[in-house]
Amino acid sequence: MEKYTQIWLALGTLALFAVSALADDVLVLTEDNFEKEVGQDRGALVEFYAPWCGHCKKLAPEYEKLGSSFKKSKSVLIGKVDCDEHKSLCSKYGVSGYPTIQWFPKGSLEPKKYEGPRTAESLAEFVNNEGGTNVKIAAVPSNVVVLTADNFDEVVLDETKDVLVEFYAPWCGHCKSLAPTYEKVATAFKLEEDVVIANLDADKYRDIAEKYGVSGYPTLKFFPKGNKAGEDYEAGRDLEDFVSFINEKSGTSRDGKGQLTSKAGIVESLDALVKEFVAAGNDEKKPVFSRIEEEVEKLEGSSARHGKIYLKVAKSCMAKGSDYAKKEIERLHRILEKSISPAKADELTLKKNILATFA
Repeated sequence: MEKYTQIWLALGTLALFAVSALADDVLVLTEDNFEKEVGQDRGALVEFYAPWCGHCKKLAPEYEKLGSSFKKSKSVLIGKVDCDEHKSLCSKYGVSGYPTIQWFPKGSLEPKKYEGPRTAESLAEFVNNEGGTNVKIAAVPSNVVVLTADNFDEVVLDETKDVLVEFYAPWCGHCKSLAPTYEKVATAFKLEEDVVIANLDADKYRDIAEKYGVSGYPTLKFFPKGNKAGEDYEAGRDLEDFVSFINEKSGTSRDGKGQLTSKAGIVESLDALVKEFVAAGNDEKKPVFSRIEEEVEKLEGSSARHGKIYLKVAKSCMAKGSDYAKKEIERLHRILEKSISPAKADELTLKKNILATFA
């Protein structure tokens, strides 16, 4: 089983990187690819940044909007360089502060520094003027649920949902810095029906903010199914911190890219019985299967749904032989490597994880 677990984990990692590369509309530039991409047959706007820089974090959502808007342009490249990782490259182009934004004309590695406002609209105007394009900033769809006085109670106080709420103010710098991370959190959990990632303009809806004791921005509160009075979110504000918190509180198994982890679908109370089932001879499997059925009947919620998959896999193992799980894992690998919907990927990943316990 360990052998096949390692195989599907490796393939899953490759798939994750492929999805990540397609999802990023801002090209990541490095010492290896910079001159292959910049100074070639299209103009390039490049942000030289540092991951720890507050101004860079504030710029991030605007720069991502810019990248999304220009992603179909064949004459302009929107890129970025991590100066912590590529110090010599940043030094080569005279970068001494962050963020530094430079325009490289088509066919040239002699940059022109951008010194205008750091908004997507202003950056787009600059790029259009320099690159001869006419691109408008596209509206970026959001997976964060926007709360108002009209829908707050309906969304947040829904007893069937776990709801994370950011109380923010439009003028708040820390809120702007948090925005791109918070959007990634919402995207990571968008397929979870019982999880809602939301925000409320607390400056506009002050009465609601005051009701929940909000006195600073951003304030994050978690409203789980069993406590609609709300509880303070006191974990970290990195993507991984949010993801770990929600997985722990809601019983989900997502990573920062929204993909299911290897733990998704696993029902620990069935582990011992599955091991016994796998070790049993053909004639001994039926009695163990009956005991698995009894345990599945006791399960509730998502565990009950996953338990039904266990039963289907066990039946197939009895009908098709002991190598069924191995062959089915390999078949699912091939499907998951293709372009399929996120919902279908979830479905197949759950089955793959459960199959691995039988392999």
